[in-house]
Amino acid sequence: MTTVLMILTASDHWTLKDGSRHPTGYWAEEFLAPYEVFTRAGWDVTVATPGGTPPTVDQTSLGLFGGLPPKTRRIKEALTELAPVLDAPVDLETVDHAAYDLVFYPGGHGPMEDLAYDKTSGRLLADRLAAGRSIAMLCHAPAAILAASDGREASPFAGYRMTGLSNREEALNGLAGKAPWLLEDRLREAGVEYSRALLPLRPHIVVDRAVYTGQNPQSSRVLAERLVADLGSGS
Repeated sequence: MTTVLMILTASDHWTLKDGSRHPTGYWAEEFLAPYEVFTRAGWDVTVATPGGTPPTVDQTSLGLFGGLPPKTRRIKEALTELAPVLDAPVDLETVDHAAYDLVFYPGGHGPMEDLAYDKTSGRLLADRLAAGRSIAMLCHAPAAILAASDGREASPFAGYRMTGLSNREEALNGLAGKAPWLLEDRLREAGVEYSRALLPLRPHIVVDRAVYTGQNPQSSRVLAERLVADLGSGS
């Protein structure tokens, strides 16, 4: 059976450049769509967070920004059913990532607050990259690679083709002018060969060796389906 370690942010806010806290967490669709694709394929999914803290869903992802009412109603119902999973995540510090075929990071603004600086996550990413083991990151989650440098002069992800939420999409969110930094900028500064869709808010995924990335929430299901196609159904 294919095994997945799904690492969610433990943060319920993002500190903006004026010092205020923007309420956030994980983006509902970016967790739920891949979780459903993986489990329907027969994969075994373990949810982990820094400190084993139950993750907070970004309430914006359950409103109009998350889709039309029928879609968000279904997402809310599904998250309620998955409460036993989300309320008791594994502590990331205790996890042996080598026991998993895939490590998957959903996004939301939360990773900009914690995973971008989390040393445990950073070591995990650097180790998996060096070993050629599969990694997938969605939307804001590629911020986690910033913690993989760990004092090195160059990021281990330098030269990799990747995507993530674009500056234009952050502007459409209304947060670009308030952000302490922008993901697209930081990925480019890390030496990543950044790629984005021609139009914002359209599905876009990039695969480079064992590193899979999706640009935005609209890429959630496409990214997960590509992973299932490449890594096997697990059935």
